[in-house]
Amino acid sequence: MGLMHNRTLIINKTIIKWREVIFDFTRIVGSFSLWNTITVTALRGLSSESDVVKRREEREERREDAARMMGSGGFESSFADFLRQCGGYAVLDGGLATELERHGANLNDPLWSAKCLLTSPHLIRRVHLDYLDAGANVIITASYQATIQGFEAKGLSKQESETLLRRSVEIAVEARDIYSERCAKSTTDVMRNGGKSVRPILVAASVGSYGAYLADGSEYSGNYGPKISKETLKDFHRRRVQVLANAGADLIAFETIPNLLEAQAYAELLEEESIKIPAWFAFNSKDGINVVSGDSIQACAAVAESSRHVVAVGINCTPPRFIHGLITSIQRVTDKPILVYPNSGETYNAELKRWVKSTGAANEADFVSHVGEWCEAGATLVGGCCRTTPNTIRAISTALYNKSINVKIPQLQ
Repeated sequence: MGLMHNRTLIINKTIIKWREVIFDFTRIVGSFSLWNTITVTALRGLSSESDVVKRREEREERREDAARMMGSGGFESSFADFLRQCGGYAVLDGGLATELERHGANLNDPLWSAKCLLTSPHLIRRVHLDYLDAGANVIITASYQATIQGFEAKGLSKQESETLLRRSVEIAVEARDIYSERCAKSTTDVMRNGGKSVRPILVAASVGSYGAYLADGSEYSGNYGPKISKETLKDFHRRRVQVLANAGADLIAFETIPNLLEAQAYAELLEEESIKIPAWFAFNSKDGINVVSGDSIQACAAVAESSRHVVAVGINCTPPRFIHGLITSIQRVTDKPILVYPNSGETYNAELKRWVKSTGAANEADFVSHVGEWCEAGATLVGGCCRTTPNTIRAISTALYNKSINVKIPQLQ
């Protein structure tokens, strides 16, 4: 990944700080529309024309770096190259909302973690950096519950809503840049294959389900009612996916997919819109056999298998005790890389809007103890979801480092 010149880094950090101040001021005065005016004025004051050109060149350089990382031989073969660069196994990050709350954010809001895009973007960046420090190869943006419809319900315009979607990606990219600068100044990062190089890092733009937007717990049931069709879901997600795909992310993470219908909608949408970056599909399950709607996990994974845009398929926000069996089921219908990022094993109570202890909940040590068997079963990307922390990811990174000597990467057709 190209490293920025010192002068530009100072300028970018100043701009980042100004953005945080502007967001905080906007929250106080209660007028988001003011943000656009102040931002333009502030950035003009901070940037000469040459600085603007330099930043544009650096953004283009980052895009080219990402393109080289993802390769030119097609989405799937390029993703396999990324896994090889990681030493065979890639580390995903962990719970975002968990860490935001730990740092003091109040997420009792229909926007959930996306609320921090409005109120405290600096906390999002801090959490991204914590996961990079812990060894993550992929950081996932704070856009899981960020939708144009959800922002408009808060009184924001469509343009302002799209700006926040882009901002979710920009914050993650900024965190990656800051981390890369730190590595350059201190010591060369160590890859899990034992070589000395900058650790490959991708930014995944999160897309939560329609149920996540509803904020009524239906992402954990998949029950949207008879009025919600595949076309309804495509229309709901279309503009959001377009914006995120063009915001500078390396791939799109379709997460916590609760039913077959939404997976089909995503696959068709990727094709219809000719999305230029790859995607992964991650489903959730509450019984270890089916996705939460009751649809077969194999039928859902087969949708991912049939899409040329989808480079990996797997499970997230599911109790650890179900992961091994689900990996086995998914492998029966696809040769694509399998990703798993379970939750802590607790259960989300939609009425109380909080996580509660449940039978089989894993502590951190138990969670990490399963990593080896998940990889033996076929997983090549491992991380955590709700209620997992940077400590969890650090332990996973260590476990995968210890497994990477005799790695076998799936051969893609």
